[in-house]
Amino acid sequence: MTLRVYVSGQRSFGAAVADLTVRLGHTLTGTASPPDRDGRPDPLRAAAFRHRTPWTDATRLRPDDIPPGTDVLLAAHSHAFLGARTRARAHLAAIGYHPSLLPLHRGRDAIRWTIRDRDKVTGGSVYHLTNAVDAGPLAAQDYVLTPPSATASTLWRDHLFPLGLTLLERVLADLDNGIIVRVPQDEACATWEPSWDRPRLHRPELPELPPPGDPGVRYRADRSALRPT
Repeated sequence: MTLRVYVSGQRSFGAAVADLTVRLGHTLTGTASPPDRDGRPDPLRAAAFRHRTPWTDATRLRPDDIPPGTDVLLAAHSHAFLGARTRARAHLAAIGYHPSLLPLHRGRDAIRWTIRDRDKVTGGSVYHLTNAVDAGPLAAQDYVLTPPSATASTLWRDHLFPLGLTLLERVLADLDNGIIVRVPQDEACATWEPSWDRPRLHRPELPELPPPGDPGVRYRADRSALRPT
């Protein structure tokens, strides 16, 4: 069978994942990304136009934007939190790629922290999306050695970007064959590092909260969805 895949993400990695989906013979049911990047359409948005598939502004993504019959919801460099109702629109799996050996270096700046901590080994992980950011069960994982001269940019471009495509191709093949791998992450080994200079993770399904300490803060009952970013 062929899979029906929806890609939410951005930048060149999001576009590469959309292209990979089509190249593997699967159906791209739609994409979500920021509208623009440096004055031009975001590469994933451009890929949607190229593949003649629907596009949605990621800041406005809602469950109804995921077309009926979608098998896989795939987060590719996504900075929008995909909530439970949105994830439920994919009847096989909602997965994402994270450029670290999860549960190590959860958070949005995993590669920068890998370089800062001088990790000699790093890697990439495809995991199932849950309400806990970067903490869902693993679907695939592999490692790379960190070159001594690597920067965050070169480590991503030369190693973790292509590794992500390889792992996602593996997981899509598993799903296409009816194999769903879910290996729980070891919470005893988990680390979470704060973002260096990036905005908060956007959550289209949740109300925007005021900054910490604001007396107007009102928390939802499902606090598990409100994790630090």
